[in-house]
Amino acid sequence: MITSEQRDKLRGWFAGRVPEDLFEELTEVTVDREEITVIGRIPEPRLAEGASDAEREAATQGRIEEFRERTRQARVEVAREAEHRFRRKVSWGVECGGERALFTHVAAPVMTRLRQPERQVLDTLIAGGVARSRSDALAWCVRLVQRHTDDWLTELRDSLEHVQRVRAQGPDTAPQDAAPDGPSDDSSSD
Repeated sequence: MITSEQRDKLRGWFAGRVPEDLFEELTEVTVDREEITVIGRIPEPRLAEGASDAEREAATQGRIEEFRERTRQARVEVAREAEHRFRRKVSWGVECGGERALFTHVAAPVMTRLRQPERQVLDTLIAGGVARSRSDALAWCVRLVQRHTDDWLTELRDSLEHVQRVRAQGPDTAPQDAAPDGPSDDSSSD
């Protein structure tokens, strides 16, 4: 679990390190154990007034693809530094004209043991065509929970940060070479 201070420092590092002309705005930097995802806003393509939705969508996709290719080298350079510094993979994405596109991202395997009733839920999602596999079904369930419990998860994360701060203030955090209070049992005294 990363603290809000660590998250702020990480976001600050990217804000300072990403070339100024890369994004209009650095909109999001998220982090977990395996990955840092950096998302920035890029300019929308200029279109003639009255452009159709299909033209707008195609132009936005074209802009995203152009940005991805044009900025690849700069993004790779920043990612290498960040991966060395933070020991996590870096993924990139953009927001453009109301669309969000991720270029790369880590799909980390997660092992779990499920009892039969839980497996039946996953198998029902597969049979219903919601997912292709148990893995897809489990990912679908996680996204559903995430969508409907953001406030609760935020409160839980805040509580975990508080626990980390309290632990850091505990007695085991004192320097090892500090002498304990009280009389010394050193026999070489005057």
